[in-house]
Amino acid sequence: MVADKKLSAKGGGWLLEQTTTPFTPEDFDETTRMIQETVRQFVEKEYRPVAQAMEHGELEHNVPLLKKAGELGLLGVEVSEEYGGLDLPKTVSTVIAEGLSPTGGFSVSYGVQTSIGLLPLVYWGTKAQKDNYLAKLVSGELIAAYCLTEPQSGSDAMGAKTRAELSADGTHYILNGTKMWISNAGFAHLFTVFAKTSEGLTAFLIEHDTPGLRLGGEEKKMGIKASSTRQVFLEDVKVPVENVLGELGKGHKIAFNVLNVGRYKLGAGAIGGAKLALGLSAKYARERVAFGQPIASFGLIQQKLAEMASRIFVGESAVYRTMGMIDEALSSLDKANAAEAVLAGIEEYAIEASIIKVLGSEILDYAVDEGVQIHGGYGYSGEYAIEQAYRDSRINRIFEGTNEINRLLIPGMLLRRAMKGELPLFDAAMKLQKELLEPSFDEPEDKELSQLENLKKLALAVLGLAALKYGKKIEEEQEVMAVAADILTDIFAAESALLRARKLGGGPYADMAMLYQYQTLDRAQAAALSILPRLAEGDEMRVMASAARRLTRHDPADLVEVRRRIAAVVLEADGYPQPRA
Repeated sequence: MVADKKLSAKGGGWLLEQTTTPFTPEDFDETTRMIQETVRQFVEKEYRPVAQAMEHGELEHNVPLLKKAGELGLLGVEVSEEYGGLDLPKTVSTVIAEGLSPTGGFSVSYGVQTSIGLLPLVYWGTKAQKDNYLAKLVSGELIAAYCLTEPQSGSDAMGAKTRAELSADGTHYILNGTKMWISNAGFAHLFTVFAKTSEGLTAFLIEHDTPGLRLGGEEKKMGIKASSTRQVFLEDVKVPVENVLGELGKGHKIAFNVLNVGRYKLGAGAIGGAKLALGLSAKYARERVAFGQPIASFGLIQQKLAEMASRIFVGESAVYRTMGMIDEALSSLDKANAAEAVLAGIEEYAIEASIIKVLGSEILDYAVDEGVQIHGGYGYSGEYAIEQAYRDSRINRIFEGTNEINRLLIPGMLLRRAMKGELPLFDAAMKLQKELLEPSFDEPEDKELSQLENLKKLALAVLGLAALKYGKKIEEEQEVMAVAADILTDIFAAESALLRARKLGGGPYADMAMLYQYQTLDRAQAAALSILPRLAEGDEMRVMASAARRLTRHDPADLVEVRRRIAAVVLEADGYPQPRA
């Protein structure tokens, strides 16, 4: 492995090198911290007074809230100043997503407006299209919706049935079809609609009052009730050719690229939601008395609080490490060709975006589930905030590509880059073969970093074996791909946490990182052993199984004491003990 003190230049590069200077929340500049405070005040002063009304169906409150967000500059963070935006680093948009997580369904309305709603226009819109719509979207005067999913095509976006036929005189397209699960539909003014033309999947900009466009009723959802979700029906909708967004037949580029942005923002928002769940749980545990003492004094409650805090620290570290890599890549771009360059920079870290989407959404699900458990029967009551948090969390494993789809993408993108020669993954895997057969028993100077290096070797070995056996058909081995994804996700997360904890000087954060890494070693061994018999046979399989055990070996540790120390810090902070810069 090559040690490099700079941020990984390539997405997935952390698997082949050691990153020692990750970007962390402690590195936020003054502008980012000011916006963070602006979001906090927005949640308290603007959202809280109408929160319950929105939760009970008064969705019209979304409109003035979005306009207020526009006044505060929160809708145009990723838009150029020419159109009223702030043109700030991507980290800032992620901080906002995290800060808005307590708003439940409204965070969905905001996310649609600022990501899949207006970013396609930012990156693919013509000057005329931008002049017509962009400033109004940034101010909140116009609200956006994004129409990709259909009743029979969710994850399979390319299977869309909606058609767009060019008129005989060539002046407009006629669209027919149905879109489903469209967020913001109930109050949107501008719809980005994907339809099949003779050239392929194509995106169109359609205004809400266009004849033939009509809406279904509000969906009755498990959670995110404050957001609008409807079907959109298109019946002979005439769209001027000037409203084609991007190139004909290249709509998939818009659809898939904008999802990368949504994924890392979703990961950040999920971490914010997990912090809320931990805060609610810690407060309740301190106040609830059972058997004559606060339940916070019970070991199994402390274990839950500690696990929640550890995973949040790990997830937060992974999210902002990724944002640091993206912003680092974007800082040196050619501004003359900014839109294409930004998209290429974001696409470079699509692997990490998928990782933090899966990681964040599953950390959130763990946190709210344990939060309900800590609350006991009260956690099942709508009178307690943890109940809504539990319901609202579930959608995140479905949004922005299901976690199953993202688990296939993580190793799939790594392997495709390796096959193209963009990532020397196969060379590294080949060099490992001799090392695995002739292991070194020298005691490492840095045990924790050595463990991570060994985990990377295990991941390379699994990927190499899978690619060697299945070649281009590896994507059909979904169970194998998912196991590889879990190992890769844990490595990126554990490394992010360890490096950040060291940057912070240890303390409780060293405990949080250590706890997660210890568990990662156990999970990686079990995961590798579960699929090795499918990748190899006989002596080769036995050698690889022995290597997997060796690469994940670690000394026993008193995790009870570690969790108790973490829980003490959590209870003292009444929630997540946010590190200080």
